[in-house]
Amino acid sequence: MANSEVAIANLLYRYAEYVDSGDFEGAAALFLHARVLSRDGELDHAGVLALWQGRVTLYDDGTPRTKHVITNPIIEVDEAAGTGTCRSYYTVLQQVGDCALHPIICGRYHDEFERVDGVWRFRFRDYSLTDLIGNLSKHLNS
Repeated sequence: MANSEVAIANLLYRYAEYVDSGDFEGAAALFLHARVLSRDGELDHAGVLALWQGRVTLYDDGTPRTKHVITNPIIEVDEAAGTGTCRSYYTVLQQVGDCALHPIICGRYHDEFERVDGVWRFRFRDYSLTDLIGNLSKHLNS
């Protein structure tokens, strides 16, 4: 079994993998027991799913043609309490058609986790910490 820090990091990376593959249901399921703070207010997993389905453009291959690169994770775990936090950076790259690969948005995630029955899961994500915004015209449709 992976140690707690690896299990938490894998949740970050699994989120990126789901979103980049266009599996918004899988990504939202990661937040089934979590609150998510967005620029639209606090959302549950159904609200997050509706946000992505309503705003993110999917292409013929079923993906948003993005790669979420999550870096600089600072993971802190309280093993006795079964809780953890992580502050990380994200950079989203996109390539559509003949447009060159380019970064479209950068920011930070501030996450809280809990261990339930030996399994780590998201408890909270601050999804509102956007630092740099590029050309989102081929990514967001509203």
